[in-house]
Amino acid sequence: MSELVRFEAEGGIATIRLERPPVNALNFEIQDGLHAAALEATGRRDVSAVIIYGGEKVFAAGADVKEMQAMTYTDMVDRSAALQAAFIAIARIPKPTVAAITGYALGAGCELALACDFRVAADNAKLGQPEVALGVIPGAGGTQRLSRLIGPAKAKDMIFTGRPVSAQEALQIGLVDEVVAPDEVYAAARRRVQDYVGGPAYAIRAAKEAIDRGLEVDLETGLEIERMQFVGVFATRDRDLGMAAFVEHKKGGAKFEGR
Repeated sequence: MSELVRFEAEGGIATIRLERPPVNALNFEIQDGLHAAALEATGRRDVSAVIIYGGEKVFAAGADVKEMQAMTYTDMVDRSAALQAAFIAIARIPKPTVAAITGYALGAGCELALACDFRVAADNAKLGQPEVALGVIPGAGGTQRLSRLIGPAKAKDMIFTGRPVSAQEALQIGLVDEVVAPDEVYAAARRRVQDYVGGPAYAIRAAKEAIDRGLEVDLETGLEIERMQFVGVFATRDRDLGMAAFVEHKKGGAKFEGR
């Protein structure tokens, strides 16, 4: 894993922290580091939820434009696949994920936040897709994940103009889920996912898979994905524990084992 991406796990919650001051520009090394961190979080049984955090001042102010400037078409054909793969790996972490956003989350930084399940923002945060100002378009999921999250018209407004939105506007349009003081962002992100620690890990995984995959297909196919995931969790120990606790009226509910 890259020195620019730090992975830590404590109390069932992993933190993937970007470490490239001053603005966490997402160069190729960070992109590859994020991919490795996503695979680490996916495989760790002691991790129930994941926070992606850029630090106290800035989440990520976009890709490294200087690194991209000299690239040819064929260079980007090859590199764009790795970029997409890194953000897909974040989105496919089979556990609840939350972006803890301070300062700027622009361009690829905004796309990184979009790859998470939830977004907590500081009240001074700015989010946007300013790629059109460089003569390009979002290339790490912005045109797809943003439009699915806030609707095509609002996504087109943000992408066509490149304008950043404030934390309050982001909350209003559904781009973020919570706005707090800057020094409360990380703590709020931990609170948001704390309840998943010790929960029925495979049921949560199945629910996330059903929702995310279902959004990619028609309703009938989505219902079949849901049905298959529903049936699948009947093979888990946690299903046995959860239903037994309900039937037996156990105080405090089931003590899940995550298997």
